[in-house]
Amino acid sequence: MTEECVLRCVLMLCCALLSANASNWLYLAKLSSVGSIRDEETCERLRGLIQRQVQICKRSVEVMDAVRRGAQLAIDECQFQFRNRRWNCSTLETMPVFGKVVTQGTREAAFVYAISAASVAFAVTRACSSGELEKCGCDHNVHGVSPEGFQWSGCSDNIAYGVAFSQSFVDVRERSKGQSSSRALMNLHNNEAGRKAILSHMRVECKCHGVSGSCEVKTCWKAMPPFRKVGNIIKEKFDGATEVEQRKVGTTKVLTPHNSQFKPHTDEDLVYLEPSPDFCDYDPRTPGMLGTVGRQCNRTSKAIDGCELMCCGRGFQTQEVEVVDRCSCKFHWCCYVKCKQCRKMVEMHTCR
Repeated sequence: MTEECVLRCVLMLCCALLSANASNWLYLAKLSSVGSIRDEETCERLRGLIQRQVQICKRSVEVMDAVRRGAQLAIDECQFQFRNRRWNCSTLETMPVFGKVVTQGTREAAFVYAISAASVAFAVTRACSSGELEKCGCDHNVHGVSPEGFQWSGCSDNIAYGVAFSQSFVDVRERSKGQSSSRALMNLHNNEAGRKAILSHMRVECKCHGVSGSCEVKTCWKAMPPFRKVGNIIKEKFDGATEVEQRKVGTTKVLTPHNSQFKPHTDEDLVYLEPSPDFCDYDPRTPGMLGTVGRQCNRTSKAIDGCELMCCGRGFQTQEVEVVDRCSCKFHWCCYVKCKQCRKMVEMHTCR
């Protein structure tokens, strides 16, 4: 192998590693002890950021608390959406927070990148609308009277600013010079798909004004969907994700379906490069691969949360546990609800 080939291989490996670790910024969610990110010196001390992200932090210090909230939002939503799957978005105290699971080009990594890019766009946009940031506020481009006859008013969510910041901050590693590896293209595509899950589902909220609540005058504004809906949309895209490979079309490198019989993916679909592992067993060589021993399962379900699939055929054990629930709730005038605490024994099934 010539020296030139060796150098090219080393460069490609470095690019792949950089792209695979592009989610390290999610470690911001672990930094609650730091307090608010209020000055440029704090930016230098934040773990998980590459130098260009540190520079963005210094230029936009006031936005960074929203970015950190976005990181936590992404982790929480991932854990909710995957709560009944073998890999359930468990986090580590190291980087990347999801372990080596996201360094592989799997559909799980595709979901993490999409939900992370969406969460930053969502959190920054919400910070704009709440008046938390001086650099942005409500979207004043939405004004006047709509074709439907209602008056645009109130505070429309400034999603354009949130998306633009997400693109500059989250995508910066992949957009660095020379980042044209298949993994970089995969990450960029999924980042954009995550943001489109918000953009494509913006909604109109309205308030009626008039005598006795009549709707003689109606004012409306544009609002983001709840983030749970965004998570549901991206999870559906995960379930239907397309396996792709890199090809050269002219001078441009693009991702195309691995199986030519499949229809091309859209900008809103998730894509992945390699099949997922089964996530059945703990692998000490792969941080984040915790296996399913001890996981709770549903004995009667035939889906992935069922004991047969969740436990990977190893079987499960059953024990009776005491559960305390609120019961016999009564409404008292005015105005509170008082409940009793009821104890009952239920069966709990866990994987062997």
